[in-house]
Amino acid sequence: MTASGLGGARPAVWTAGAGLVLLVAVPFLFIVLQALFPGLGSGSFATPFAPLVETLASRDLVGMTVNTVLLGLAVVALAAVLAVPLGVARALFRIPFAPVWDVLFLVPFMIPPYIATLGWIMTLQPNGYLQQLAGFNLSSFLFSLGGMTLVMALNTFPVVYFSVSRTVEAVGARYSDVARVFGASPVRAFWRVTLPLATPGLAASLLLVFAMAIEEYGTPAALGRRAGFEVLVSGIDLRISDWPIDLPGAAVISLLLVLLSFLAFLVQRRVLAGRSFETTGGRPSARDKRPLGRLTVPVLALFAAVASLATGVPLFAVLATAMQKTISGGLVAGNLGLQNFAAILNDSAGGLRALGTSLSLGVATALIAGLLGALVSYVVVKTGTRGRRTIDVLAMLPNALPGIVVAVGLILAWNQPFLPVTPYNTTLILLLAYCCILLPHPVRYTNAALLQIGDSLEAAARVCGASGITALRRILLPLIAPSVISSMLLVFAVASRELVASILVAPVGVQTVATFIWRQFDQGSIGLGMAMAFIAIVLTTLLPLLVLGAMRRSPMG
Repeated sequence: MTASGLGGARPAVWTAGAGLVLLVAVPFLFIVLQALFPGLGSGSFATPFAPLVETLASRDLVGMTVNTVLLGLAVVALAAVLAVPLGVARALFRIPFAPVWDVLFLVPFMIPPYIATLGWIMTLQPNGYLQQLAGFNLSSFLFSLGGMTLVMALNTFPVVYFSVSRTVEAVGARYSDVARVFGASPVRAFWRVTLPLATPGLAASLLLVFAMAIEEYGTPAALGRRAGFEVLVSGIDLRISDWPIDLPGAAVISLLLVLLSFLAFLVQRRVLAGRSFETTGGRPSARDKRPLGRLTVPVLALFAAVASLATGVPLFAVLATAMQKTISGGLVAGNLGLQNFAAILNDSAGGLRALGTSLSLGVATALIAGLLGALVSYVVVKTGTRGRRTIDVLAMLPNALPGIVVAVGLILAWNQPFLPVTPYNTTLILLLAYCCILLPHPVRYTNAALLQIGDSLEAAARVCGASGITALRRILLPLIAPSVISSMLLVFAVASRELVASILVAPVGVQTVATFIWRQFDQGSIGLGMAMAFIAIVLTTLLPLLVLGAMRRSPMG
């Protein structure tokens, strides 16, 4: 044990463990059970392994698995091609307007993938904005593997860009300069010195992009089905939403998707094995960065091109569509207005209620996931009690559970006929789904904050008679509060517009922002859906920024 005694740590351990069992262990356990026992819903354990054998023998499953891996690898490759040169340039050279580019590259990550995809459809489809402005369309490219790869890479490349730029900036150029002194060419110095030092951050970001790509629902659903490109996520959705319902098959495919995420993690571990590099110098100064010189124009052109595609096109498409009275009327002054925004505010189609539901769920998810994540981190980092490793594994398990898998697990766990009370078909099921999916974010943030705090402060409080809970509440929580609040803001932004779990487990008659947008497109009310999308983007981006700004101005900040 550390400074906390076993008695002080036990309430925290039990509370954290109970929360993780409810949010993570129960849905995952029922996925495994349903994959093994097809009659689980009726209380029967007959014919075990039958769905496993039947689903794995399906020809469609092989094709969906190959397509999933192919799409994931293609998105990783294109995201790396886009992000690595930009990140390296940002780290090693003095880029004009560098903070502006950082903000522009952050925006795609704040736009939900399904909204960006819908924006690209409106731009590149026949009679879309590209054809109205330039006279041609690219629908054949958009509804293909290449189109899906481009759309998803433009949405995920910021993960790699910020990781590479921060990692390479920490390394600086002085180590490659030493190699240059000893005769290495600039390219050789980069490949043999700078890149190996940046390998951990690059590998971790590419792994995250792969995981995001194989679990993404909106883009394959909107683009892949029309191109006949089915992936595991669409296979799960098909077995849940189309008659006859095949829950055992959906559970088996869910486990396969989890296995792919786990294999990607093992590949990352393999790549980094024996490649632990560290520097002995401090933080590089601004003098380490070089002027671009003759590269100024091409580098700025590259930054501008990527920013235009990743940020400009989706935002333009969303706003232009939201302001059109009729989609067939096109981009002409007489067809533009604010009617769709007025309809949202008047709640004529239930848009305002959907917005209120999503914001309420976002706040509730942020509070529950943030507080539980802080408690889990305290148990893992600051106590030596037995069971903390199990708690750590459970807290990180959602990293390997795509949103659609969590939704399937919740359906299987809480739709059992023997349950006297269940959150299924209530708004609470959405809250459980969001908390499970997003719990790793506050855990990671708080782990980093707690690791920077020594045990002496807590030990001093214990010497003065404070219990473990009192020390946590009066000492540790105020110190880690900025990190916890930051993670809660991220959770709020993502939960307020989550799509896949919302579509699968939302109760009858309850709409969220995501389901409202998705259904408006299905019903042909595209302008109304895009008006909601624009409002959601603005609110879920500005509200966290305002809170962070207030935190920085406060004495505690």
